Amino acid sequence: MAENVSIVASGHTRFGRLDGQNLEDLIVAAAAEAIDEAAIDPAEIDAVYLGHFNSGMVADGFAASLIHQTHPGLRFKPATRCENACASGAAAIWAGVNAIRAGDAELVLVVGAEKMTANTTEQVTQALAGAGYQNHPDEAGLSFPQLFGIAARQYQARYRDPLPAMAQIAAKNHANAMFNPLAHMRREVSVEFCSTVSDKNPLIAPPLRMTDCSLITDGAAAILLASPERAKRFPREVGLRAMAQVNDFLPLGKRDFLAFEGPQRAIAQAYEKAGIAVADLDFAEVHDCFTIAELLIYEAMGLAPKGEGHRALAEGTVLRDGALPVNLSGGLKAKGHPVGATGVSMHALGFRQLTGRAGDIQRAGAELGLVFNMGGAAVANYASILEAKRA
Repeated sequence: MAENVSIVASGHTRFGRLDGQNLEDLIVAAAAEAIDEAAIDPAEIDAVYLGHFNSGMVADGFAASLIHQTHPGLRFKPATRCENACASGAAAIWAGVNAIRAGDAELVLVVGAEKMTANTTEQVTQALAGAGYQNHPDEAGLSFPQLFGIAARQYQARYRDPLPAMAQIAAKNHANAMFNPLAHMRREVSVEFCSTVSDKNPLIAPPLRMTDCSLITDGAAAILLASPERAKRFPREVGLRAMAQVNDFLPLGKRDFLAFEGPQRAIAQAYEKAGIAVADLDFAEVHDCFTIAELLIYEAMGLAPKGEGHRALAEGTVLRDGALPVNLSGGLKAKGHPVGATGVSMHALGFRQLTGRAGDIQRAGAELGLVFNMGGAAVANYASILEAKRA
């Protein structure tokens, strides 16, 4: 069962514009930190998995065995690269969990990594657009800011103007990132600044402003997964109490974008498997690739009815000191979004939260957390419930 697999160690580079570090450097740094934290001989690891989107952003088209550069003891270990757009990191974790569940491994190292900033904004936008539907002219030419701009316009037409709530989400996540030394952008911005189109906050894809968009980032993260028997040997343990994956149609033309049915189903399945409700959670790290996405995720999580996601902000629920703080790390919006690393980063920081080692972003007494990592426009959806076991 998935809930019997545990996270027992983590690694995490700083996120940002990391000039002078290539993809291999990032992978090795995150993997080495996880191995050092676990205090094991790397030869004990049975398999490695890499979450890495790439899509032409780097020349490394065959990167899984770059993890082996971390230590000679990893030589000859099975290595697999997993790609599922912005959910590539969660896909790699899912593969590692399944290897343990199948009895093929007891210890699995999962690394997520992306090197993006060596490209121009235009090149990155084009690379990421490859994760959209290419076989219809109405969708093939759309960038992801344009896709989520459509979501914001549809939200206004169906429910209400989402822009005030989106500005609040941006300001919240930037404020949270001020407490996270690993975050890409540790700069506080006001709701007023995020609400106002200006030279410093231009429209990117109307009505999305720059402050509504996640960051182009370099970085890597790693976790060590263990079977129930092996997990007992480690001083710290966080259980994967439940995991769910739901994939929806790729073409937007075949579904109601605002229903966010893939995310809603994945999160609901994770709740059901874990035997919990949203009120039982102590924190959540969710996929705020654009601020409208975080607003829709509030509704998919069950924090508010459809069209009423703004209430989670107005009532203070998702704020740093609220009943269910969302994206204490700063989220993709301010922590950064190195695509293949994002899902692994969420789990690594969740592990640190639940073992009381999250520093200034610590949620006191946290016992249960939700991680939601999404690939594409709500296409590949992964939800995990993390449970404190041993700190």
